[in-house]
Amino acid sequence: MKEGIHPKLNVINIIMTDNSTFKTRSTKGKDGDTWRLDIDSKSHPAYTGGEQKLMQNDQVDKFSKRFGAFGVGGQKKADEKKSA
Repeated sequence: MKEGIHPKLNVINIIMTDNSTFKTRSTKGKDGDTWRLDIDSKSHPAYTGGEQKLMQNDQVDKFSKRFGAFGVGGQKKADEKKSA
């Protein structure tokens, strides 16, 4: 390996949202720095499966309200035509 071309790896402390900690290496910061995470795999909806589904349902409803008049609503529009 060539000398002087690679960034220095520093050992840093990571504090997760549930206050658990671990050490890792990073090219950012200095040795012994502590980083507190605002979002991690224990709190992000993509990993927890909690709010992500609610957000998707809200987005579908919002889309249907905006573009339902163009016949994009699918089954809902077909049902309205049958009852008319």
